[in-house]
Amino acid sequence: MIRENQAFFNRLNQMLDILLVIVCYAFSSWFWLVWRNGDYVNMATISGRMLLTSFVYSVALSVFFMSVGFYGGSTRARKLRWKLKIILIGTTATLLISSFLLYLFRLQEFSRGVLFIFYGTSVAALSLKYAAMRLIMKRLRDRGFNIKQEIVIGTGRLAKQYAEDVISEQGLGIRLLGYMGEKHKDTKAYLGTFDEADAVLARTDIDEAVIALEPEEYARIRDLIGVCEKNGVKYSVIPFYNDIIPANPVIENVGRSKLINMRANRLENVGWATAKRLFDLAASGLGLIVLSPFLVLIALGVKLSSPGPVLFKQVRVGYKRQEFKMLKFRSMKVNGEETTAWSTQEDNRRTAFGSLLRKTSLDELPQLWNVFKGDMSLVGPRPELPFFVERFRETIPFYMVKHQVKPGITGWAQINGLRGDTDIEERVKYDLWYIENWSVWLDLRILFQTFFGGMINNEKVSRKKKK
Repeated sequence: MIRENQAFFNRLNQMLDILLVIVCYAFSSWFWLVWRNGDYVNMATISGRMLLTSFVYSVALSVFFMSVGFYGGSTRARKLRWKLKIILIGTTATLLISSFLLYLFRLQEFSRGVLFIFYGTSVAALSLKYAAMRLIMKRLRDRGFNIKQEIVIGTGRLAKQYAEDVISEQGLGIRLLGYMGEKHKDTKAYLGTFDEADAVLARTDIDEAVIALEPEEYARIRDLIGVCEKNGVKYSVIPFYNDIIPANPVIENVGRSKLINMRANRLENVGWATAKRLFDLAASGLGLIVLSPFLVLIALGVKLSSPGPVLFKQVRVGYKRQEFKMLKFRSMKVNGEETTAWSTQEDNRRTAFGSLLRKTSLDELPQLWNVFKGDMSLVGPRPELPFFVERFRETIPFYMVKHQVKPGITGWAQINGLRGDTDIEERVKYDLWYIENWSVWLDLRILFQTFFGGMINNEKVSRKKKK
């Protein structure tokens, strides 16, 4: 329920931001073009132009905010200065890009005075809004408003873990009143045994109970749920398999049986999968056409750098564990370790030109063809060599889950610094998070961060040694 409420208020917050940006542009147009010049005769004409432009700016800024996770539930715990920084960056970027596009397609004529005032008022208005919201929520919670009072039924590892999570997420507004259970009794917060649950739950200051039992205590769960129902107390259950359950499991009914689909993802939906595929087709096709002269120059550089083919074709494991040939510009001398060895920082197989390509990720550009063909997507977990897949499937928990979606040229792990010769277990955690939390906006965010800073990696550029 917390997540549903957060999602509702995030969307409401987003709509308010769009409205606020439109109002700021309306004010800027009125102030500069009407009030300053006293030109009330052309006010109707100005209003028509203003409506189109303000709508473009507000939607563009909203898309930018969504792409960087500004409206995500987790941002409630973010520092205010983070939000103010995003507002400044987002307003600057969207104003420049939207103005350029409107001018390019001759959709609007601009007044520099209006844009200057709009920039200042929109940054100020959005910043004041979020500063005021933060202050109001703090004052309300300090006075006991918007606080959910809970008790935890259980005293084991899961109960303690939940308490730690609540403390670390103070923005959720949850106050723990105490614990119930048969062991590890804390006199300060201990409310009673499981047998005393009926008397404790009769209290009127309890909003919700969180049942966090250990596996050996599950024989009591039916009775404890019954006590919650009897006293009209809402309850949530932390399952004993909490550590392996994903963030978004799906419950399906087959007759009287309820199946918990532990690995459902949104890309199993035909509509979302089609939308992602159409975007991949359009973007990769456009990229291949626009970049074709640049690709020819890189190919020439590869050919002159060392003997061998321009493109490096390597078998990788992709969607549904199917193998495919992934393309790269060749960055190494032809060698016999192409299917069983990773490139490292001091790899002497790299050519000088190839090292530069790898540093800037330009060696990955031929994978636009893999995306166009359908072997890959622009965004997704990076595909691996069959040799390593066979090794990691036995040693890395949940490693094979990444093959439930198409591999990508870039991904959530890559923009967080996990690329090349990095920790595989940590990379898999990021890949799983991406699969469980996929959205169109997350893909846009990853592409945006890749384009603006994610292409340059920490690989060293090798230089030829002087003889």
